[in-house]
Amino acid sequence: MNSKYKIPFALTILTIALMGCSSNKVKVEKVKPNALPKIEQTRSLAPVFSQSVSASENGDILRSGVTSANGVIFTFDPKGEVAAYQGKQRLWEKRISKQGLSSGITAANGLVFVGDKKGRLFAIDQNTGEIQWQAQLTGAILAPSLVQTERVITVANDGTVFAHDVASGKQVWTYNLPSEQLSLRHQAAPIRLDPRTVLIAASNAYVYAIDSITGIPRMQRRVAISDGRSDIQRLIDLGEPNIAGQFLVTTSYQGQLTVMDLASQQVVWSDPISSIQRPEIYGDKIIVAQEDGKLAAFEITTGQKVWENDQLLNRQLSNPVVLGQDLVVGDLDGILHVLDPQSGQLLGRSKTSGEVSSLRVIDNQLFVSTRKGALSVWQNR
Repeated sequence: MNSKYKIPFALTILTIALMGCSSNKVKVEKVKPNALPKIEQTRSLAPVFSQSVSASENGDILRSGVTSANGVIFTFDPKGEVAAYQGKQRLWEKRISKQGLSSGITAANGLVFVGDKKGRLFAIDQNTGEIQWQAQLTGAILAPSLVQTERVITVANDGTVFAHDVASGKQVWTYNLPSEQLSLRHQAAPIRLDPRTVLIAASNAYVYAIDSITGIPRMQRRVAISDGRSDIQRLIDLGEPNIAGQFLVTTSYQGQLTVMDLASQQVVWSDPISSIQRPEIYGDKIIVAQEDGKLAAFEITTGQKVWENDQLLNRQLSNPVVLGQDLVVGDLDGILHVLDPQSGQLLGRSKTSGEVSSLRVIDNQLFVSTRKGALSVWQNR
């Protein structure tokens, strides 16, 4: 049987909870998130932009639903619309796909790039909203594209990596990643490794470095190991990696937080942490949001734990990001928690609407996307 299955993350959690139960009567206790801790509010965030779009459907996560370029904010609606704003003024809004957009949004080289559930990649003029070109991929597009060396690098849901010419949309090369029979309905976005190399984290616990101009692979390395007994328990999809100088930092579901030396391609250290959230780098520290809601910081060269915060247990944390001198992480109730990245102490909180699915920092502003479709931009108050 050659069918490959992508399962929503929430369903995976429920399935694992039921594993090993032989009784016909199974009582699943719902894990309650920690109540918000009482804090002395010394830090907060100020909203500078907000817009509502459609909520994400069918377990899909609205990732990177808002971005900016040259002072213009671009938003992405899962129902198929893309819009541009300058301040509160809407410059244009266009219906791009009737099939439903699913990729998140990327803005570069005067274009906006989005993909839909049917595997179509669209390049849209930033000034007019007109489609400049479109290309058909081999599967749904679940992660934002990367623009590098005049190539648009996109990963289809079947594990095929595509490179298209930025200007013309002509397909330049493809690379087929090994695909697991069972994996999360998730795809880590490709990231820049160096000026002409793209790095892609796959569902088989390997990272692949590919020449962005030629499509020739330069490295493949396993960075996580799973020891589960069942197919579900052996799921080990990688989250979006991060790079700190000579080190590659990866997270994995039911796997490890791993630091690899890029020069030697050897693992420096790993820690048994389950997460598919992108780890954040702050100075000589790695900060990671774990699946159980713990936040922890590790010294990047030794793996020594610097601090841990367990006040937000089971609050379904987003990826953490550093905004100025603050650490910010979102949760299931739309709370944006502000922490001290040096100590992990909670300093304050602000509120958006819906479970926070993605945080990004662009030009020292915080771009927030939620499952409910609340897109917003914030800055330090």
